[in-house]
Amino acid sequence: MIIKQVSVFIENRAGRLEKVTQTLMDQNINITSLSLADTSEYGMLRLIVSDPMEAKNALKKAGFSTMLTDVIAVKIPDEVGALHKLLVTLSNVNIEYMYAISTTANAAMILKLSDNEIGLNALKQSGYELLDESLA
Repeated sequence: MIIKQVSVFIENRAGRLEKVTQTLMDQNINITSLSLADTSEYGMLRLIVSDPMEAKNALKKAGFSTMLTDVIAVKIPDEVGALHKLLVTLSNVNIEYMYAISTTANAAMILKLSDNEIGLNALKQSGYELLDESLA
């Protein structure tokens, strides 16, 4: 299952991340996963949220540059070698980036692949459970 990730370009300065979370909170949008990478001047915030389109619109209205990206959320067991097995399953497709989420119910990886269809087929054939935006 393909899910939508909200990507937000933010200035690397105090208060900007808080402005993103305030904007989403004001719209009653839940953040289920995030990744933040920075450079000296700007950051790339990647979010999995309860309503990606509404989040994009609210953040854009608040002055942020945003876009939606197709990603895959795949459940992995909490055991030695689980990540390695996942990577072997996806050895025929480039992983552009990934980040983890762990809740009491699930451990999962968010994956941005060069070809989502090849990745999805490989994951399904190997019996991996795919998750939606709720990561339930």
